[in-house]
Amino acid sequence: MRFPLVLAFFILLFLLLDYYVFQSIQHVSAAWSSTSRNKLHWTYWSVSIFSVLVVIFFVVTEKSHPRSSFKFYLFALVIGLFIAKLIAMLFFLVDDGRRLVQWSWFRTQQLIAPKAETEDLSISRSTFLSWLGLAMGGTLYGTLLYGFSNSYNYQIVRQKLRFSLLPKALEGLKIVHISDIHSGSFTNKSAVEKGVEKILSLQPDIILFTGDLVNNLADEMKDYQSVFSKLKAPLGVYSVLGNHDYGDYVPWPDDGGVSKKANLDQLKKIQQEMGWNLLLNQHVIINKNDASFALIGIENWGAKARFSRYGDLSQAVNGLDPQLFSILMSHDPSHWKAQVVQEYNHINLTLSGHTHGMQFGVEIPGFRWSPVQYLYPEWAGHYQFQEQQLYVNRGYGFLGYPGRVGVLPEITLIELSSKTP
Repeated sequence: MRFPLVLAFFILLFLLLDYYVFQSIQHVSAAWSSTSRNKLHWTYWSVSIFSVLVVIFFVVTEKSHPRSSFKFYLFALVIGLFIAKLIAMLFFLVDDGRRLVQWSWFRTQQLIAPKAETEDLSISRSTFLSWLGLAMGGTLYGTLLYGFSNSYNYQIVRQKLRFSLLPKALEGLKIVHISDIHSGSFTNKSAVEKGVEKILSLQPDIILFTGDLVNNLADEMKDYQSVFSKLKAPLGVYSVLGNHDYGDYVPWPDDGGVSKKANLDQLKKIQQEMGWNLLLNQHVIINKNDASFALIGIENWGAKARFSRYGDLSQAVNGLDPQLFSILMSHDPSHWKAQVVQEYNHINLTLSGHTHGMQFGVEIPGFRWSPVQYLYPEWAGHYQFQEQQLYVNRGYGFLGYPGRVGVLPEITLIELSSKTP
């Protein structure tokens, strides 16, 4: 009973928002011909009702067609339209606030000094603010549509990280760092394969994957296991689990069918079959050029309360020589400030993902912004605290919205150096 009530609430919310935005559409089209005005109004409400039907369709068919590419894009179109209306609504609220203040002032003046004749206290909407709100909402929606073309537009980010304590024998060590594949969102296998070819063309010494191989289910890798099995490097391919890999966000049967544990076991087996070395709260010592470094991998650990903590860093570093140069793979970047720099200052480099850069933002020389930074101060790129460094990958795949605006899918090539710039 609870679920239909929640759905009904959101449908009511959609319709109330539609009606509110419609008031401004009526205002800006008031001077149009009746034919044009009627066409605009009919189109607006047709799209609004269609959006509500799409939401109902999405809920009803969730289990029967969970990975339909058609559903991914249809969902994004509807949610994008909803967000665009919310943005427009902010401008309309400013206008309505102005009208309320002005009306209150006139009303107060009338009570203080009543006039013999009753004046019309109605205050019209601002045409400028109405058009501005519609323009801003339309611009946002346009950028979201454009973002569909960036779903597989992999960018190679080259990052040279300098450590004074790096052994000379490890000078120039090349690491490819990828994260957040989210194979359940993919609909273009050939495009994904081209991304893997880009990784291999970099000829890294080692490939590190920092979690979220799937959205929820191990079966999502069925069409992509052969693709990611191609990833090879002289020092190996290593991985950790992300919050989505545990299947925490879908219901599991009490009896019969695949259990949550069986799903996770299958995901671990897939990584093994691909030749990946999955680190589960443990470390390994890797040798190169007569030098060694420690690679530490922990299960998901985040500082945000809504995410489960499976990671145990104390277990992962147990028996590790703190003098050894070390790299930590931890999916959630909030782990770095919350625990790593507080308790484990011998860990030189932490690699994370998780945020995707929210798949939306602005990144230009000298300026970076994304809404996700208000939740995750370390949301993309390089960060440093004293001698410890963090790199947050923007993600290989996507989740929810099947596109990217301003924050492209990322393949990171990290080169280690002990030399000063």
